[in-house]
Amino acid sequence: MKTHKAVRITVQSVLIALLIGADQLLKIWAQRSLAGRVLSADGFMALRVVRNTGAAFSMLSGETSILIWGTGAVLLGCLAYLFFGRGRSRLGDAALLLVIAGGAGNLIDRIRLGYVIDYIEPLFVDFAVFNFADCLITVGAALLVVWTILGARRDKAGKAES
Repeated sequence: MKTHKAVRITVQSVLIALLIGADQLLKIWAQRSLAGRVLSADGFMALRVVRNTGAAFSMLSGETSILIWGTGAVLLGCLAYLFFGRGRSRLGDAALLLVIAGGAGNLIDRIRLGYVIDYIEPLFVDFAVFNFADCLITVGAALLVVWTILGARRDKAGKAES
């Protein structure tokens, strides 16, 4: 059983590292290729580099220390639950993995640069500029909500049968 757990943790760690690497490579590409430029796709989407000193929608703008420590604490909690938590679920694990990878990708930017590099701008709706890490966090958070709802339904069904 310990071997199975070690393999699971190793696979999850590799997936997190690959997603963080993809995020960082996309940000490097954006900085180098889009510097001072905007690439637009027929009014649907634009690619342009924006330096975000805040969190989602620029909340806590300029509060880099708070964002670094807060993100670090959340990531440590998620990692502990992913690697050592009980009640294993592939959906829950996938959700945590995505949140961790996205959070770590943005945390690296904050520590290294003092801001997060955003580069995806939807033009069909008034929305914030975002990046790949933000996509990972958003999908992961949505999966966490689904996982929680499904778990609550299972718990309710189990209590009804008792």
